Amino acid sequence: MKHTKLYFLGLLPFVLEGCNSTTAEKIPDLPNVIYVFPDQMRNHAMEFWNEPEYREYINFKADPVHTPNLSRFAKESVVLTSAMSNCPLSSPHRGSLLTGMYPENSGVPLNCNSNRPISSLREEAVCVSDVYKQAGYNCAYIGKLHVDYPTPNDPQRPGQYVEDLQTVWDTYTPPERRHGFDYWYSYGTFDVHKQPHYWDTNGNRHEIREWSPAHETDKAIAYLRNEGDVRNKEKPFFMMISYNPPHSPYQSLDDCMEEDYDLYKDIPLGELLIRPNADTTMQKAPSVRYYFASVTGVDREFGRLLKELEKLGLDKNTIVVFTSDHGETMCSHGINDPKNSPYAESMNVPFLVRYPGKIIPRVDSELLLSTPDIMPTLLGLSGLDGYIPETVEGRNYASWFTNQDKTIPLRGAALYIRNTDGMKDADGKVVSYFPVSRGIKTKEYTLSLTINKETRDLDNVLLFNDREDPYQMNNMSVEDNKEIVYALCKEMALLLKEADDPWYKEGILKEMIPYE
Repeated sequence: MKHTKLYFLGLLPFVLEGCNSTTAEKIPDLPNVIYVFPDQMRNHAMEFWNEPEYREYINFKADPVHTPNLSRFAKESVVLTSAMSNCPLSSPHRGSLLTGMYPENSGVPLNCNSNRPISSLREEAVCVSDVYKQAGYNCAYIGKLHVDYPTPNDPQRPGQYVEDLQTVWDTYTPPERRHGFDYWYSYGTFDVHKQPHYWDTNGNRHEIREWSPAHETDKAIAYLRNEGDVRNKEKPFFMMISYNPPHSPYQSLDDCMEEDYDLYKDIPLGELLIRPNADTTMQKAPSVRYYFASVTGVDREFGRLLKELEKLGLDKNTIVVFTSDHGETMCSHGINDPKNSPYAESMNVPFLVRYPGKIIPRVDSELLLSTPDIMPTLLGLSGLDGYIPETVEGRNYASWFTNQDKTIPLRGAALYIRNTDGMKDADGKVVSYFPVSRGIKTKEYTLSLTINKETRDLDNVLLFNDREDPYQMNNMSVEDNKEIVYALCKEMALLLKEADDPWYKEGILKEMIPYE
């Protein structure tokens, strides 16, 4: 495993010497950054994809959702068609997002819970917030985190977990594990959308009786207004907002706002689940009404945030990103798992970036963005590209977004990663993980290889021509497409090496994947 080198952080105070509380005055171009990422929202769940100026860039039909604020935001932003969640699962994605590393090195290969000490964000990792903090930013985190291994550290009940369950999922993150975030209003993971709870900067717990995205937007707006003097207004700010919806549950009005559900409640399932690969007979099918209602509710809260940013005169010098950690299959392919698969509904996420005066609004179908690319690209857009940690495995595409350098080499593919529990100790704790599936997504193809946990032999192959078969309904024969499979495996070998992945290090399926 690679080790983080911290020496670059020591350079920042020297470079910014004398800035202190007047950083924004001395470096007037230093932008604010707001990163908004609802959980489990697929790229297809944005209505603007059906508008004429966007339709020519895609080969799918958008979900029949109401997202008017995202439609307006898209016209002011770079909109990617092909942003991929490489390990489309909450914790692994967030670990990669924060560190710019793939799951093998971020410390988060699996979803975090108390039975998985193997999966927790590395304390020594240099996160995007660490860099912003050292560069003189105020740093704020609001909402779901889900990258820490739960331990008995409840600040209200010392020596106990924060929830009384056999397997604990939720967790409290103490100050020493917050990686530069000086304003804190967060939790680990808790899926009761209208009764959320949070721990604030000082470790106080807040029990709320309100739909979580609405409450979190209120907190974000209060932060922008600097209510309670929570930030130094002379400094720029970096704020991450992690809404939990449209993540499950999505089964009743306890999970969404009634005004949003009313938009979909009387529409037949066949007119909502319009993707031809969706099975409307599944027990889960009626959930689509609540899922789309949550998407619409998130859109409204995002619109409130943008309106406040403009009202305060902060919009012109603020980078705003809207994306998600992974998608949602929602009855496509007849599977119940909403994520953690190589299907487009799971991997392909929204990615919209607005930076007035620096980014020309457009649709970009050339850049195939991977999760580890986000951290260095954000830092690059903020003018901090010289301070990207050496440990970062992603690429800085800032100059691509700003059109300053269109010669920057783009990856031709994105890696797909799925891990499962490995060995357990006598207490049932997971002490290793098993790299069960690896794959590759190019502009034309999706390939996924799954191995047997006992023999490590090839167990299953998925191969789709995404241009001709955008809904991935025809699993192509490997025997009939040997040249295509070899070319994809050759490209995947390079990505596995770049990611320092167990498949590369252990030579898994080396008879099929040309590692050397």
